[in-house]
Amino acid sequence: MSGFPVLTTTLLVPLLGAIIIMCLPADKHKSIKYTAAVATFISMILSLVVFLGYDKALGGMQFIETIPWIKDLGVNYALGVDGISIPMLLLTNLIGFSSIYASWKIEERAKEFFTLLLILISGVMGTFITTDLFIFFLFYEVVVIPIYLLVIMFGSTKRVSKEYAGMKLTIYLLIGSAFLLAGLIALFIKAKAISGIPSMDMAFLGTLDYSSGFQILVFAFMAFGFGTLLSMFPFHAWSPDGYAGAPTAVSMIHAGVLKKIGGYGLIRIALTILPLGAKFIAPVIAVLAIGNVVYAAYICLSQKDLKYIVGYSSVSHMGYVLIGIAALNIISINGAVIMMFAHGVMAALFFAMIGNLYEKSHTRNIEDFGGLAHQMPKLATGFMIAGLASLGLPGTVNFIGEFTIFVGAFSTFKVIAIIAITGIILTALYILRTLGTMLFGPRKEEWDHLQDLKGPELVPLVVLGLAIILGGCLPFTLMDLITNGVEPLVAQMALIQIGGLF
Repeated sequence: MSGFPVLTTTLLVPLLGAIIIMCLPADKHKSIKYTAAVATFISMILSLVVFLGYDKALGGMQFIETIPWIKDLGVNYALGVDGISIPMLLLTNLIGFSSIYASWKIEERAKEFFTLLLILISGVMGTFITTDLFIFFLFYEVVVIPIYLLVIMFGSTKRVSKEYAGMKLTIYLLIGSAFLLAGLIALFIKAKAISGIPSMDMAFLGTLDYSSGFQILVFAFMAFGFGTLLSMFPFHAWSPDGYAGAPTAVSMIHAGVLKKIGGYGLIRIALTILPLGAKFIAPVIAVLAIGNVVYAAYICLSQKDLKYIVGYSSVSHMGYVLIGIAALNIISINGAVIMMFAHGVMAALFFAMIGNLYEKSHTRNIEDFGGLAHQMPKLATGFMIAGLASLGLPGTVNFIGEFTIFVGAFSTFKVIAIIAITGIILTALYILRTLGTMLFGPRKEEWDHLQDLKGPELVPLVVLGLAIILGGCLPFTLMDLITNGVEPLVAQMALIQIGGLF
């Protein structure tokens, strides 16, 4: 792949697909869908090429592409991937490809839907592969517009109106981005004052010596910005409503990868550049994460709407990620990264199955169903794989993430780790209750007319189900890569010297 801009190609193929779709007649639904499917398939294959082609022995950033852009601000179009960003790139494209097929039956305004969806996928992807802070923030802002339009135009009005869900989601994202922008501007100004060089390069900013007071203040801004995106307690309320109001594909991307921008940003930007701020504020993050794990899991016990169950479950699982990041050691951060990947494929599979069932039955209430495994065995298989992954069953990739997080976190936050383990018990309760009520027991004859998954509907089950199982049975495929990225990051954190208070 030497000399071939594989990352730029991976990034631009969905945008090219969106442009082609915009040029197609609105009534050519098959052409629109096949264009979207081909674009996301190419990006997925290219991300697999990057995954398999990364040289672990060499390590560091690879597949680097740099083009000067705004010289006075030190902004470059700079792309590169390492052991932390490659799993997120792969995750984005696995879910992006699956989301197209989860939306295969959309006919009304299909042109607008798939155009916005491809722009959303490309925007999310960009945040994971750029090495420039300005470009990172640019891609983050690109994500907000299509996700808002997709929710208010194609969302559900089952429990909350799609307009309410879309506006609530967008407001929270913009509030978080405002704090993030303030932190990035402060970081740029301080870095220029220290080095005399205007630069937005993440690696360069991570080599400078910042005062302790500055690090704590800016890390607090970034922790709030990224934490809001990661639905950190108590700034999580937007997330379940956003899931419930969004169309299936957007729920998949929202839960699967959009939230992960928050966790990735905390690791890639905040921890690496501001290590003292991280050490000072990490205990606060760990305490708040308990609210995610225990409170959100407890709320799931009282929910009857499938989307809200998975929505609050996602908030709970993000608590594990926050604990792993807050523990600030190689093992726990490894666990946080693999947990982000694991939760992404699990939540996306859950929402794909829920969307398919809702489209055919027009209800998401778990008590309306019973014995679905008799009527829709393939759909039931998807629910079972996602459900067992959610409760961390050994053999699924989620178990690897949870186990690694608890091992790493126990050495730093013993009490918090013990309390967080109770979240596993609550998760088992609401997942087994949900699956037992819906899938097993006497068959309800009123649903005998429902058709099982077939054709394009099987794609999310196959792609995401395989990712869950292969990641759990062959954990070294991800863990070795992630360790390769986390080790130098933690070593760099330890080497940075701290100046005075301000």
